Formats: sequence, C-alpha cells, structure tokens
Amino acid sequence: MPSIPRPDQSPSSHTRTGRAVPGIFLFLLLGILALFPAQAADTTPTAPLNQQEAQQLLNVLNNPKERDAFTHTLSLMARGLQVETPAATPDTAAAPATKTTPAKAAPAKTVAEVPPDIHTGLSSIRLQALGYLHNFLGLFSNLGIVGHWARTTLASPDTRTTILHAFAGGLVIMVCGLVLERIVALSLHKPLLQLTQNAENREQRHALETEENTPQEPIVDGSSQTRAADQRRQVETLRFLSRVPYALGHFALKAIPVLAFLAIAYLAVLVLPWSKKTDNVITTLANCYAAARCLYLFVETGFAPRSPTIRLLPATDATAFLLTRWWNVLVAAPAIVFCLSTLGSQFNLSPRGTGAMIRGVILIEHILIAIFIWRIRHLVSRALQPRAVPDTAMWTFIVAVTRLWWVPAMFLDASLWIVWAAHLPGGYRWILDTTGITIGILVASRLVAVLAYGLQDRLFRINPALTDRFPDLQKRADRYYPFARKILTGTILFLTLVAMTETWGLPTFGFFIYNAVGRHLLDAIITMLVALSVAVAIWEIFNAFLSQQLTRFEKSDQMSRATRLRTVLPIIRTVLLAIIIIIVAVTTLSQIGINVTPLLTGAGIMGAAIAFGSQSLVKDFITGFFMLVEDAIQVGDWVTTGGVSGTVENLSIRTVKVRDINGDLHIIPFSSVSSIANTARGYNQVIVKQQLDLSENLPRVTAIMAKTLKEMRDDPVFGPMILSDYNDLGVDNSDSGGATLLGSFRTTPMMKWKVKREFYRRITNLLAAENVKFYTGTSYFTTPPGNAMRITADVALPAPANDAPTPPKPPARKPAPETAQDNSKPDGGTPG
Repeated sequence: MPSIPRPDQSPSSHTRTGRAVPGIFLFLLLGILALFPAQAADTTPTAPLNQQEAQQLLNVLNNPKERDAFTHTLSLMARGLQVETPAATPDTAAAPATKTTPAKAAPAKTVAEVPPDIHTGLSSIRLQALGYLHNFLGLFSNLGIVGHWARTTLASPDTRTTILHAFAGGLVIMVCGLVLERIVALSLHKPLLQLTQNAENREQRHALETEENTPQEPIVDGSSQTRAADQRRQVETLRFLSRVPYALGHFALKAIPVLAFLAIAYLAVLVLPWSKKTDNVITTLANCYAAARCLYLFVETGFAPRSPTIRLLPATDATAFLLTRWWNVLVAAPAIVFCLSTLGSQFNLSPRGTGAMIRGVILIEHILIAIFIWRIRHLVSRALQPRAVPDTAMWTFIVAVTRLWWVPAMFLDASLWIVWAAHLPGGYRWILDTTGITIGILVASRLVAVLAYGLQDRLFRINPALTDRFPDLQKRADRYYPFARKILTGTILFLTLVAMTETWGLPTFGFFIYNAVGRHLLDAIITMLVALSVAVAIWEIFNAFLSQQLTRFEKSDQMSRATRLRTVLPIIRTVLLAIIIIIVAVTTLSQIGINVTPLLTGAGIMGAAIAFGSQSLVKDFITGFFMLVEDAIQVGDWVTTGGVSGTVENLSIRTVKVRDINGDLHIIPFSSVSSIANTARGYNQVIVKQQLDLSENLPRVTAIMAKTLKEMRDDPVFGPMILSDYNDLGVDNSDSGGATLLGSFRTTPMMKWKVKREFYRRITNLLAAENVKFYTGTSYFTTPPGNAMRITADVALPAPANDAPTPPKPPARKPAPETAQDNSKPDGGTPG
C-alpha cells in the first residue's frame, strides 16, 4: 500500500533550498543526456553517481516539496517545454563541464501561461488527495485480510488450540477478577458512605460559616452586582477546593477493587503454568480493563452521581447519571483498540488487518460519540446560554450559536475519524493534542480568573481607617470596580487567546514580541493602560484632597470658605478632567502612530478662530472664573445684577442663575454682568425715613424709634439679627413739604427686610398713640366752568360771600327717664 511520506520538519527552509538546487541541476543534466544516447556514446562514457550525488538525490526524494518540484520539471521536459536551469552551485560547478546539447534542437515553447509554482501546488494537492482517498478506501478492502486470517488460523488444529487455550484462560481469570472486584467493592461500601457523610457535614458547616462571614450588601448599582457575583464565584471556588480531598478519597476507595482485579490477574500469570501467549492475553485484557475502569472512575469522581456533596463539576443528579453511563460505554473503545493492537501481532495478524479492525472500532466509537452529542445537546445549550441576555443583534446571534453547538461538535467528531482513517500525517494526533491543551488552557484561565477577581475584590476593599479619614473613598472605589473588572477580564482573555493560538500553531507570541507591528501594538496598549491608570490616580488624589479640604473647612466653622470651595469645585474638576483627557488622548494617539503635531497645530488655530469669533463666550468664561475665584458671589446669595434681583441658585463657568421674588428664573451670562450688588456679604443697613410735620417735636420721635429698636435687640428672635443701636442721622430736608427725619441701624446679612418690617410694625402704633403729627399735603380738585370752586383743606375755611349762612344745630337734649328706651332715635329736626 503506498503511503505519503511525512515532511521532514527538522531542517530549515534555507537548507532545503540549498540541497534542492544542486540535485535538480544534476537530474536535469542526466535527463538531457538520456535524450540523446547516440551522441552520448560518441563522447566519454557517463560516470556513475558518486556518494555525494546519491545523497543529494535521496534528499530530494525524501522532501515532498523538492520531489514535487522535480516531478514538475520532468513533466515539462517530457512535453518539450523549455525549463529555466538554476544557477550552478559550487557543488555542481565541480561537475564535468564538457557535456553539451545537440546542435539541432526542437524550438522551445514558453510556459508563461502556467506558472511553475501554481502547477506544482496543484499537482501536490492532487497527489495528496489521491493518497488519502486510497488510504481511506483501504479500510474496507483490508477487512478481507481479517477474514482470510481467521479462516487460515482456525483451519490449523495447532493454532486453533493455542488461540482457544489462550482466550479461555484469559476469560477465566477475568471472571475471577471481576468476582473479587465486586467482593472488595461491597466490603468498602460502608467506608464510602462514611466519607460521603463527612462531606455532607463539612458542607453544612461551610455554608453556615459563609452565611455568617459574608456581609449582606444591598445591590444598588452595577458595582455592587459585579462585586456580589465575584464573591459568589469565590465562595464556589472555596467550596470546590474543600471538596477535592473527599473526591480524592472517593477515587481511592473506588480504585481499590480495580487494584484487586489487577493483583489476581498478575498473580495468575506468575503462579499458574500458562503459555507465553496465554500470559500475554491475560495481562493485555487485565491492563485494558483496568485502564478503562480508571478512566471511568476519574469522570465518575468528578460528577459523583450518588454523592452530590463531593461533586466537583456543576451538574444535577440526572445529568450526572446520564454522563457517567455514557462515559462507561465510551471508554470501552480505547480498551478494545489497545487489545487489538497488542494481540494482533501475537497471533500473526498482519498490520493491515489489525489497522482495519482498529479503524472499524474507532468508527463505531465516533458513531456513539455523535449519538451522545445529540443526546445532550439541550443540556449543553442551556448551560452555555447566559442568564441575562440583552435584546441586541449580537447577543441574539450568540444565543443562536449556543443552541446549534452540536453541529460543529458532530462535524469535529466526523473530521477526527476521517483524518485518522485516511492516514493524514499527524492530523489525528494534532487535533487530539490541540483539543486537550486547549481545554487545559481554558480550565487554567478560569482558575486564574477566579483568583484574580478575588484579589481585585480584596484590593477594592478600603481599609476602615482610610474610610474614616476619607468617607467617600469606598464609594469612589466602587465606581471604578466594573471598569477594572473589564480590563482584568480583557487581559485574561488576551493571554488565553495567545496561549490557544500558540497551541494551534499560530506564532502569536512571536508576533507581539519580535514583529515590529505586533510589538508596536502591544506597546501602544500597555501605554494606554498605564496612561489611563495614572490619569485616574491623579484625578482621585486631587478629588480626595479637595474633599478633605472641604470637610476641614466645614468642621472648623469656616462656612464661607467651604461654600466658596463648593462653588468653585465643579469648575476646577471640569478643567482638570479636560486637561487629563487631552493629555491621555494625545499620548494614546502618539503611541498608536498618529502624528499629533498637526492635530495640536490645528487645535491651536481652531481655538484662536473660536476665540475671535465668540468673544462674548470667552468673556463669559474669563469673567465667570474671576468672579468665582474672588468669591464675589455664591449659591444662596441675594444679588442684584443684570437688572435682576433674586437668589442665586446655580453658578457655572459661563452663567449665573437667579430666581427673583416672583419665582422667575433668570439665566444671566457673565459677559452682561457689569456689577454685582450682593446682600449676603458682611452686614445690611436699614435706612429709616419719617416725613413729619414742621411743628412736630423731632427728638421725641427719635427717642420713640430708638426705644423700639432697643426693645427689639432684647428680643430672643430679632436680637441676633440686629448688629447696632438706632443711629440718628438728623433732618435730611425741611421745606413746605415737612421735615424728613433720617435714621439707620445694621443687621446681619440677608435679614434687613425681616427686621425692617418688624420695626415698622412696632413703631406704627406707638407713633399713633403719641399723637405724632405727620405731614399731610393739601389736595385741590378743579370744578367745571361756571361753578363755584370747592376747596378741601385740613383747617376750617371762612364761609364764601355768595353762600347762605348755615343755621347752627340745636343743642342735644337729655332724654327723659321714661323715654330712655327711645334714645337711639334721632331728634325731630333735620339739619338745615
């Protein structure tokens, strides 16, 4: 049966190329000489190949690439096409140079339409495909060899007796070993139950300790949810580690009966006088059975279908029973394969027949695996699907892929058997090794991720001493917890992918270490992470310093400074954040390879253009910054600015928001603020103004107001609001309109209106009780033409000459006693 030789991977490509050139040149010369035997006979006879030329020829034939190139060259020469001869190497230069081509040669044809490399590749693929197909079809043709061997072997009495004695002895020993294994297993049933009970007790104690020691934190945001998930995984990992000793004890107790089986098999071989072939059959069957049982016990220990408290793998009881039953069936195939490969040569079965039987058993094994995959497809789909799936196209695709996982699994199962049955060089071994190493990498990555998440959770747990010093530090650390988790997850995924691709044969590690592009990309990612970490550290240190300063102002009763810092704090944070973002962005772009000089230049030009085009906006920012730095205004102050009076509700770097007494909110840009009247600074002053009659005693009125203010200062409510006594400022004006008496007193900031209203309320009744005369102006009303003018005055005027005299009213008479009940009625006369 022809076979395709495997390529030799030890020499480098340069060495293979160096050997191919002299070999091809040598065979070209031999081919040319062979085309012209008559002329070669006239010249010096051709010398046979020496040792060096034979070695070169052997190297060409052993290398598939060079052999294909040589075959392609000979095919071109056979078709009469011109072949470009490679330059002679030192080895070929030493060859005789007297060989010449004939004078009359056929005109050469060009082969520009068919490049040699493409033709060589297609020919190589065709030859390999034919070889693989021949090997695959050989499976069915070689099964006839097994039938011929069986007929030939059983036809001979001697060989038939030898085979029957060997397998009969092996069968007897196997039955005895199985009986002994069962007896030992029954005797170990009680210790196995005790081990399970101890595991259950340990599980209960561990659950109680975990419930007591784990703080129950409410889930209020994404950080709390992520931290709770990490804690749950950490608890699961600790539970897994605590179950490992019990699982090992379970495996040891289960393996003791298998050891007893092996012991009786080897004891029978050593004690009983069997033939050599019988001993080989017994040891082979015993070893295969023991190996299959150990493989089964290994998986059965992981799932522990009858002992959930020592189960290492997450699965329900039904799933554990299902998987262990199927695994017990699937492990039989490797044992049968080992028996066939070992016993076939013992009974003179040809390797081709043994290989055909092994491939048939492996085919049945792969069919069983396909049935097993179909049986557990729903279980695996539910396990692969995430719990909370966002309603996006990507997650919908991922869910669909997880539901169809069995399709690529069955394809892989079929591919494994086809690759192995077709004798693809190293294909089956490569797939198995790669799959095993990939699974190991995924398991190790999962363990590393759990440990890394636990370490991250511990690092983000702030020390209580620091929490007392910086109350908001834990809250700010929780804010970065999800981002740090994502970065850590990305790092672990990246390292896992690098390890997996290296296992698959892709030089990923070399790409990121030795390749210029990969190294530059890795340096850029590391620089970005470092820059981001430094930026976050600077931001948090600065914020912690500001928060501590604000707390210190509040605790030292420096409320004005605390209010001022609280007002400027958002602006300072915005400016610092903008600076940090610009620096990190410029650093990142420069590391990626983008020239930031044109960007910075363009940004400067654009900034200048914006500054010239929006001068009012720039003025807003500059004026607002100095207003805030100079503490000219704070949130809560009553100010008058921009023609509006009201309470300051919000301050930004560009605008101030003022709520007036009517409830309207005025947003005033700082560019329109020319002056600010702040009522909340220092003290307020109330100006008292009284318009009195010229005949009034002014000192008496001043004394009344001073006395009233003194009484207010003694009041527990209004006393703290008044900072001074009544200050008599004298008479501000005295004319026909009366005398204007002025006075003043000081109040605390923002209290002048309240004190002023209370002051006027108190002096109103006092001034009325003291009959204080206020100036009252005279009012004149015009009358229509032809009528007498009516004058209204505060004093009685003389009667007009043209008016009749008004008779005086008669004096009131005292009512008689008997008519006292009628005194509410008016007298008889009507006023004239």
